[in-house]
Amino acid sequence: MMNKKQNNLELVYTLFCEDVRFEATNHLSLMGVTHQVVVPRLPVTMIKFAVVSHWRGEGQYLSEVRVLTPDRMQTVAVSQPTSFVIPPDGYADNVTIFVNMTFYQAGDHVVQMLVNSSLFAEGVLPVIHAEQQPVTQSERVN
Repeated sequence: MMNKKQNNLELVYTLFCEDVRFEATNHLSLMGVTHQVVVPRLPVTMIKFAVVSHWRGEGQYLSEVRVLTPDRMQTVAVSQPTSFVIPPDGYADNVTIFVNMTFYQAGDHVVQMLVNSSLFAEGVLPVIHAEQQPVTQSERVN
């Protein structure tokens, strides 16, 4: 997602990954960072899918994440609202983890970031159906 700023709140970046681990050092470990989902067949259910957003600014906010179908007509997933606080001249990381999220079609899915129930930013998550090539006889030898 692109950098976006409104008033005293700035969305610096958003990353997509398979999982997030919270370390004892208060750092985040991201597993399976990606900008797309490539699958051998559809529909596909992802056991975990995480959206990590890095915010700068100041204040307390309510965040929600929505994933929409490419035509924006159906919701694939929606998070519960979560609160985050940014100290003066500070930052906050907001992590949303979806469990058992199912994609039914290929295409550019829309990931929306809502702040205080209003659309703040959105990005694209391509879901790609990888066409599997048939294995030729020469590749089967060995």
